[in-house]
Amino acid sequence: MFFGIWLMLMVLVALTAYTMYFVAQMRFSVLLYSYSALAVTQIYALIVFLIGSEKINNKIARIVYRLCCLASLAVIPAFLFIFMGLISQYHVNIDEAIVISDSDYEKLIPLEKTTIYKTDTFYVFFPEYSHVDLECGIRPKKSDKSITWCSGAAFQHDIQLGFSDDNIEGYHASKGKYSDSQYAKDEYGAVAFYDGGFRFEFDNPQEAIKEAAEHGGSGFMQFRLLRDGKLVNDFTMPRVRSYRVMAEINGNLCIIDSIEMMHFEDFLNKLEELNVTNALYMDMGAGWNYSWYRRENGRAKTLFGLKVPWSHNWIVFRK
Repeated sequence: MFFGIWLMLMVLVALTAYTMYFVAQMRFSVLLYSYSALAVTQIYALIVFLIGSEKINNKIARIVYRLCCLASLAVIPAFLFIFMGLISQYHVNIDEAIVISDSDYEKLIPLEKTTIYKTDTFYVFFPEYSHVDLECGIRPKKSDKSITWCSGAAFQHDIQLGFSDDNIEGYHASKGKYSDSQYAKDEYGAVAFYDGGFRFEFDNPQEAIKEAAEHGGSGFMQFRLLRDGKLVNDFTMPRVRSYRVMAEINGNLCIIDSIEMMHFEDFLNKLEELNVTNALYMDMGAGWNYSWYRRENGRAKTLFGLKVPWSHNWIVFRK
């Protein structure tokens, strides 16, 4: 009796996890296949149990049934993972953000320490920094007190557990090491960091990345969104979610997050109203939106904390 209740519960949880996969908009085919298979195995196990497993004479069918029953142990961990993916799409509240009105956008400037402004639509982050690095392969640690900001950076072409420079989309440089890419799209622009400064480049992004590498700096490529205050995006996002850009505003480098989930077109229009000069897209899908910043008290505050094992490159601001 107890085992039958367990199987019925696991069917419900597996089907819920399968549905949440689409709600969370993770869009990874390997996860879709996994959650589909998990739901099918639990339904099969429940059907066989209700029929009566002792009535199954086929040896292979009995083995399959036992394996499906064993798979029920994976249902709850799978559900928790996709649940974390779902809730990680909602931006945390930042109490220390400085509220600024629509008429005061010219006041969006960095102060002595990491500064965060809050408008009706955005959080605008000005991390304290002396240089910016692209970290690849090993996730930056919150215990590294030199880091004032960390977030995902470039797209990765395939879902891979191991890191490979070849899997990063777009030309990129990490602390003076330049890497070519076979996945550099025409719609990509570049942002490069070297000699304590930054540079957005839309006409010749590869040249900008190479120059950063020659100066011991870093840089990466992403979809271009705004150039000289005008929208230049060449792609659409048919989803409602939180969005993020690496941007230049009032001559300063910053990161801009949408406070709530919104349509991509509305996000772009609001960026234009914010008087953003240049901006590149930064992926905010579940897991790819992993990010945190250093508060004035020295503690790291997590914005999006889902650590997917196939994310392998991050942009960090260092003081």
